Amino acid sequence: MSAFSESEHVDFLVLGGGVAGLTFALEAAGHGSVLVLTKRQRSEGSTQYAQGGIASVLGGDDRFELHVEDTLVAGAGLCKREAVEVTVREGPERIRWLRTLGVEFDKEGPEHLHLTREGGHSRRRIAHAKDTTGREVERALLAACEARGIRLVEDAVAVDLVTSGKLGLGGPNRALGAYVLERASRDVSAISAGVTVLATGGAGKVYLCTTNPDVSTGDGVAMAWRAGASVANMEFFQFHPTGLYHPDAKNFLISEALRGEGGILRNKAGEAFMARYDPRKELAPRDVVARSIDAEIKRRGDDCAFLDMTHLPKPFLLEHFPNIYATCREFGIDMAVQPLPVVPVAHFMCGGVVTDLVGRTSVPHLYAVGEVACTGLHGANRLASNSLLEGLVFGRRAAIRAADELSEVGGTRPRIPAWNPGAALAPDEGVVVTHNWDEVRRLMWNYVGIVRTQKRLTRARTRLALLRGEIRDYYWQYRLTPDLVELRNVADVAMLIVECALRRKESRGLHYVLDYPEKDDRQLHDTVLSLGDLDGR
Repeated sequence: MSAFSESEHVDFLVLGGGVAGLTFALEAAGHGSVLVLTKRQRSEGSTQYAQGGIASVLGGDDRFELHVEDTLVAGAGLCKREAVEVTVREGPERIRWLRTLGVEFDKEGPEHLHLTREGGHSRRRIAHAKDTTGREVERALLAACEARGIRLVEDAVAVDLVTSGKLGLGGPNRALGAYVLERASRDVSAISAGVTVLATGGAGKVYLCTTNPDVSTGDGVAMAWRAGASVANMEFFQFHPTGLYHPDAKNFLISEALRGEGGILRNKAGEAFMARYDPRKELAPRDVVARSIDAEIKRRGDDCAFLDMTHLPKPFLLEHFPNIYATCREFGIDMAVQPLPVVPVAHFMCGGVVTDLVGRTSVPHLYAVGEVACTGLHGANRLASNSLLEGLVFGRRAAIRAADELSEVGGTRPRIPAWNPGAALAPDEGVVVTHNWDEVRRLMWNYVGIVRTQKRLTRARTRLALLRGEIRDYYWQYRLTPDLVELRNVADVAMLIVECALRRKESRGLHYVLDYPEKDDRQLHDTVLSLGDLDGR
């Protein structure tokens, strides 16, 4: 039995149940009906796995100007100052809001939060809940949504956005809702909405090795691009410096907070090597640390680097990093007595769907919040622990504007036609999907990773064109499955990353290309793509 009615309509349709989507839902709930859809279980997303915390000006020695400056420096010239100012200045109030929802941050005494420091920050300003901050935030937000009676449907995979342009209606192209595939029944429903909100997270699964959960397949970016929205800065994909290097450790991140608390990066010979690459050593921004580890591994021919915490007391490690300690122990590693093997892995998408300061995209009635959005906050490289903060700030700002927009629109809304599968056949060659999925991810890992060349990028573009053609043919020939929907999105996002990377002929932030190793301030602008820019690619 379908979870949706035959003519389902809501005021606010939210695709994604992480920090940004749930913040939007809670703020919008007083202004109309809200429906939140998650691809799998309601808590399964990147928010749940965020370890470090939320950056905000909370300490007596800190100032807004310092957090702004740290963010701008990390962003390598491409941050939009207004977006940074808004995010930083609204941060403390968002932390207070979370505390009213019951988020239990670590404290230092009865009155003050315990604040830690991470790479790129000039002050201790990271509010955290041990090393499982995201899990605690997600728990509290879901509980608040349940208390408000907000409707949330799990195992619902958005297939594509519905727009007036796709339906051939007159006037400017605008968002009308989405087609949604239910995982269990494989039925596709049409859901119309006054406002559609993309809160779908990132796209780490476009790469072979990532810290991201399996749901991070770039759905929001791909759907928005196909709907005609502008997408920008996809070349800036952040590789987290320290993913746990172990054959049985899937997607496990070693938090930046370990380096903030004194962790030392060493090579296999035991040498501390970061001073060779940057005077800030382990506290350099993520792009610098990731490239440094990559360079050291390649220089020596090692498999990995090592993060050494053994000089810190075991009780300190157990108190501050209980989840990381326990998980590493499961893999036979005691971080109190042996260094942690680490490698850089794909982590965060700094580009995304272009929005203004209230979450609006270039398609009317379509909003984007959180990692899926390109707000201008991150520029060419995200400062650590600014991501949950961004979701909180822009989730609220978007909800306020969307509520106003809904009242302005009012009136009748076009009916979305039912999904028409046509003559699609039952899928009988799952190996095609599996093979193409693996090929896209290996291609991106090998050709479009931390260090790039124009030659490898051009090869990636050529092969992706062929793969996307095969995927497109399969998509229209066979009935939809969740894997096929995600494969189509991963391939489209991979293409957008490659196209943006080819257009930026300089090295800046997370985009490092050997053919152009220096910054070129003539290219101090966003790399913006829209549907008509790629000549059908």
